[in-house]
Amino acid sequence: MQFDWWEKILDWVSPRRCEVCLGACDRPSRSICSKCLSKIPFQQVVGVCRYCGREILGLSREFVCEECAEHRPAFEMGGSAVRFEGVARQILIDYKYNRHLWMRNDLVDWLESMARVRFPVDEIDLLLPIPLSLAHRMDRGYNQSSLLAKALARRLDRSYGESILGRRGNPRRQANLNEAERRENVRHSFRVRQPELIRGRTILVIDDVMTTGATLSACAEELKKAGAFRVFCLTVAHGIRTGR
Repeated sequence: MQFDWWEKILDWVSPRRCEVCLGACDRPSRSICSKCLSKIPFQQVVGVCRYCGREILGLSREFVCEECAEHRPAFEMGGSAVRFEGVARQILIDYKYNRHLWMRNDLVDWLESMARVRFPVDEIDLLLPIPLSLAHRMDRGYNQSSLLAKALARRLDRSYGESILGRRGNPRRQANLNEAERRENVRHSFRVRQPELIRGRTILVIDDVMTTGATLSACAEELKKAGAFRVFCLTVAHGIRTGR
């Protein structure tokens, strides 16, 4: 809540400029103007994979994508708000790596919209962020997924768990790995610190970008082992899958 009040004070002292066009932002407490918002490549809610939520443009029915058919993810269902391309791609890169934390409200808007159409929100008990390894946390100074998950939990009126999930070791960054390497890189890399808080509950895991879904699937697998009833996964963006 303190962060929200600080944002309002800053908005009053210095009105925001649009992150994209750098013009005046016509949307209170947001950083993308209405005109630029119309350029965001939002994902469709039909014509998506039953499991990971990956879309095929122009398709109007649910399907199972080739990757999920071959490697069924451990989570029940995933979803993403936008495609990781164009304006959205640069916004997420700046938010994740360049400390553009003022973009949080806009990103949570996108997450909330997708959450309400993709998942049975009233059945979700707890929101968890994908944790960072210690090395990545020290390097970046913040967990971008934690900021999103905490704000989204308030929007959805759900519980939030900051430290229930932890990382083992320091896996390599996923960005430059192919699909098989990603699955191996995150295998057994998560641990549930407080299993009593998730046992029998439906969990929504939040991350910034899903590419192959390997990280989210590995996380869901550990949550299931620790007793979670169901695991859903939601990300801001769905990235382009790399080769095998």
